[in-house]
This record gives sequence, structure tokens and C-alpha cells, in this order.
Amino acid sequence: MNSRFVTVLILIALISLDSHAQWTSAQGPYGGIVRRLVTSGQDLLASLDTGGVFQSSNNGSTWAAVNTGLTNHSVWSLCVNGASLYAGTNGGGAFVSTDNCGSWSQSNNGITGTLFIHAFVVSGSYVLAAAPYGAFRTSNGGTTWTKVTSGLTNADVTAFADSGSNLYAGTLGGVFLSTNSGTSWSAVNNGLTTYIVTALVAAGRNIYDATYPSGVFLTTNSGSNWTPVTNNLGSQQVHCLASSGSNVFAGTDSGVYVSTNSGTNWVQTNSGLPSKAQVHSLTVSSTYLFAGTDSFGVWRRPLSEMITAVDQSPNGMPRQCELLQNYPNPFNPTTVISGQWTADSRVRLAVYDLLGREVAVLADGRYSAGKHSFTFDGTRFASGMYFYRLTVGQYTESRTMALVK
Repeated sequence: MNSRFVTVLILIALISLDSHAQWTSAQGPYGGIVRRLVTSGQDLLASLDTGGVFQSSNNGSTWAAVNTGLTNHSVWSLCVNGASLYAGTNGGGAFVSTDNCGSWSQSNNGITGTLFIHAFVVSGSYVLAAAPYGAFRTSNGGTTWTKVTSGLTNADVTAFADSGSNLYAGTLGGVFLSTNSGTSWSAVNNGLTTYIVTALVAAGRNIYDATYPSGVFLTTNSGSNWTPVTNNLGSQQVHCLASSGSNVFAGTDSGVYVSTNSGTNWVQTNSGLPSKAQVHSLTVSSTYLFAGTDSFGVWRRPLSEMITAVDQSPNGMPRQCELLQNYPNPFNPTTVISGQWTADSRVRLAVYDLLGREVAVLADGRYSAGKHSFTFDGTRFASGMYFYRLTVGQYTESRTMALVK
């Protein structure tokens, strides 16, 4: 068997091995922190704190700025209500589009105080806006807004969640519940250890509250009491929450976590994400989970894979061995390769050229159970395709990577 045929076989095998689902870049939009992501029909909308609103009709493969009439491009919130789209800015208040982002009109009649809209929510026939001086709502497409703060003892509203007839408002002074679309509110903070709310989300009857600096809390009884559910999240800040059925996703300072068991434990699902990415926004479509980052644009991952790929024990240790895709890829001159295994084991991680010649050994010894990362430096190697192989006991797996100089 000649060497060229062997190389072809290796390439075919590696392409098959490299088809594992993971996060992939949506190639933008860039120019600021992606503060909010929403789906509108077949479109995906992203808002940036310095770049305005962007629209994609192909799951993030390409983006177009849609800022006509948007006089303030620091957009922190988005909302879809039928044919109307709402954008909330930092300093310019609310804007409304009724032509699928073709144009925007400022809509602040009745909104008082600092025109900083943190969030929107649809509740019944109303759209509510969260602002530093209270909650405001409209029933006429944003033509007029009415302040709705009765019982809201802290008026600095940062987040909303809607669950049937219950509407929740997160503030810098805890969580408040309304059963009449904001006409009146009552505090529901029993069990919370901190009242600074950064995000809220409903997952069925469960309501999750992300707080700073105490992590995530769960209520299953409409806020009568809250229970901390921070196992494996540590003390990092949770910027955003999203849900799909009973599954909950958290965007944090160190990527994305998912819980499939009502927050009993969280599993980090970062394969393919930039190692330093902070996730500030999440949204779920029928096909993907999308994540908006601080400086790396938008990323996507198959939703079904996000849920079914969670395979860790309750103590956070992996249930199976896995070799992850290197990042960045392509790279020049260094890249990070990570793997995880279930028990203390003899581990070998080596890099090969396409002729199968070993060019570097990154690990060769005994390592503890868990996830480990190693850096490959390609400074002295030529541009081209390489593959790397992880061997842990009887387990072995390979992936490809590209060095581009």
C-alpha cells in the first residue's frame, strides 16, 4: 500500500472523527458586546452595546446591520411581539420597528428618568420595558408608555420573566411578582441571599434567578421561596439565562453551562468556544442554541446536541473520555488541546503529521480524572494539516487541526 493511499485513508478517517458537534462561530457581528439575541420568524437578531442591531436570515452565517432610524447604537435589549420589534438603548430609550427592522422610530412617550432600557417582556396584551426608574408598559405598540411600579419597592428593574399569568421582575433589590401584567407587584425574596438580579428565565413552572454575586436560585412555587442551585457554577458571574423545555442554559464569565435536572448540577459545554469568551446573551431556536459574547461575536451549537451531550456525574466529573477540538483552529503558532477522562489514568497526547510521523508529545504520564488542557506550539513546523491523538487506557481518539502561517 503506497504512502499516498495511506494519507488519503488517514484524511477520510480524520474527517469522520472531526465531525463531532460543537460550538461554531457565526462570523460576527463584531464591534461590541452582544447584549441580546432573539429570534423573529426565520431571522436571528443581535444587539450590540456599541454597534446597534444586526439581522441574519441564515442562522448567523451572514449578518447585515439594520440601523436605519436608530439614533442610538448602544442597544441592550430586544423584543419581538407579533409584527413589532422593540430595541432598548442606553440613553436613547425605546425604538420600534414594524417593517422587520427596515426602519426604527424612537418611542419614549411616557418613559421617564434615564432612558436606559435593560429588558423587555410580553405579558398578555402588553409589552413591558425595564428601566432604572421603574417598569413601563404599552398596549399600543409603543405609542405611549405607562409607569407601573405599585408595590415595586426597588424601581431599578434589570430583568423580566413571564410564566403564564405570573410576571416576574428582577431588580437591584430582589424579585417581584405580578399577576396582572404589572399593575401591581409584591416582593418574593424568601431564600435569596443577595438581591442584585442579573437575569431571570422561566422553564415550565420553574423560575430561575441569576444574582450577583451568589449565583443561581430556583423557585418552584411562584416565588414563595427560593433555593440556591449553583453546583459546579462556582462564584463566577452569570450574565444571562435561557431555557428549552425543562433544560436551562447559563451564560457566564467562562462560557456556557447547561442543567437538565432543575439546577441540581450544571455542566460546562464549551467545546469550540474561545477559551476567554464571556457569554452575555443566549437564545434558543428550533435548531440551535446561540450565544453572544463579549468580543468574539455570536456562536451557535445544535440544541439537541447541547442537551443530549451532557454526560457528567452529579459531582461534576465526566462519565466518559473525550478529546475536544483544539482552539483556535486554524492557528498560528499556538493552540490549546483539551481532553477529559473518568479516572486517574496513564495518558498520552501526541501530534502527528499527515504521514503519521510523531512530531510532538504534549502529555505522557499519569493524570488525575477530569478535564485537562495542553498547548501545542507550531513555531518550528510548516503550515499544513496535523492530527493529534489522545490515549487513555483502552480509549483512543484523534482529531485534525490546521497550522496556517
